[in-house]
Amino acid sequence: MKARTIIISVCMLVMMASCATEYDKLLKGNDIPSKYAKAFEYYEAGKYSKSAELFESLSIATRGTAQDDTVQFYWAMSNYRFKDFITAESNFNQFITVFPLSPFTEDARFYYIDCLYRSTYRYELDQTPTHKALNELNRYMTLYPDSKYIVECTLMKDDLEERLDKKAFEAAHLYYHMEDYMAAHYALKNVLKEDAENRYREDILYYVAMSAYKYAENSVASKKHERYLSFVDDYYNFVSEYPESKHRRELDNIYARVNRIVKRID
Repeated sequence: MKARTIIISVCMLVMMASCATEYDKLLKGNDIPSKYAKAFEYYEAGKYSKSAELFESLSIATRGTAQDDTVQFYWAMSNYRFKDFITAESNFNQFITVFPLSPFTEDARFYYIDCLYRSTYRYELDQTPTHKALNELNRYMTLYPDSKYIVECTLMKDDLEERLDKKAFEAAHLYYHMEDYMAAHYALKNVLKEDAENRYREDILYYVAMSAYKYAENSVASKKHERYLSFVDDYYNFVSEYPESKHRRELDNIYARVNRIVKRID
């Protein structure tokens, strides 16, 4: 039994070595039709590392031929399926530039965007890749409004825009945590000045009002009246937009207190 196991193992090793040798010969050889057929065979079998190598090898031999865009596209797709998204991004970007009218171009543009999306960071980090991906998404959705990928594009766009909204809100909100209420008030209002549809608008307007109130509370007596009135303005802005907000009761109580103080000062 043991001898039989050893024999089987040796046979398998010989077969694997033989296959490796055949693959290496094909990869290094000049038999373009066989290499082309084998590249697709590997691709369909899910052996993307090998198909990528063969398509890359074919990319020079088929340049300028009818097979050129097919080889370039499936080279990119092999890298994408192999999850080498950095190389795939470069492949797809080059493909779009060289073959703008290819039947593969719409797919290539989508997968290029998908690679860009995968290279973006959490909202706390640099959002330069996010802006790049969003620009390409907007361009794609304009060019191909009926694309089969439109749902995926919409989901990616929504996620990236949420990231930018949250980063803008949290950056301004940080001043509030630091108890720099004047800076918080300015920064939070500026977020909405730059993007009135920020999805954190309710929270932003709440902290605008709270910053105004706390800034007034910590002011010298001669400045309190003017700054309490600033809170009143922010309070009315908030309740007019979000009358049913979870923050309504807290702000109503603060407003009632501020109103009594302002009347005394007057």
